[in-house]
Amino acid sequence: MENQEKYWTARYHNQSTGWDIGHPSSPLKAYIDQLRDKSISVLIPGAGNAYEAEYLWQNGFRNIYVMDISQIPLTSFQQRIPDFPKEQLLQEDFFEHKGLYDLILEQTFFCSFVPTDENRLGYAKQMANLLKSNGKLVGVWFNFPLTGDMEKRPFGGDKALYLSFFRPYLKSLTFEICHNSIPPRQGKELFGMFMKK
Repeated sequence: MENQEKYWTARYHNQSTGWDIGHPSSPLKAYIDQLRDKSISVLIPGAGNAYEAEYLWQNGFRNIYVMDISQIPLTSFQQRIPDFPKEQLLQEDFFEHKGLYDLILEQTFFCSFVPTDENRLGYAKQMANLLKSNGKLVGVWFNFPLTGDMEKRPFGGDKALYLSFFRPYLKSLTFEICHNSIPPRQGKELFGMFMKK
């Protein structure tokens, strides 16, 4: 965890945060808008500045857990939303986390890992471990080729590649080209909903 924490903390210090769009991503905002049960438990791992969590909070969801390996975005989030419970801000390694959630939101998290089979299978397994029996993993995954450059984050992929890692642990409900991406990401995102197997 220590090396990853240093890496991401340096990215925030250097303001090298090209993934940060400054507001909730439109596909996840649209998904949140149709949620009716505001008591559900929601985890947002690798949340960064967590605009989706802020949007959930503003819309009456209270059982939200914001996780990042770096303290910097969590501190920034606390400053933006001072009444958000500190105990629901988790500076943790996702792979070490214990808990059970109704909903896990994915937004530029999967693509942040060095794309080894171990990391990608580990992600799918841990997502399944953290979902309640009828819980859902919902989010967007980048749909562009994976390069050979191990430092070229975000790391891409395609539907078939992602499903090859997810299939042992997660059942796909939908996984298609996103129709409501922000303009710079049009055609470059897949919107997916998964349940644990």
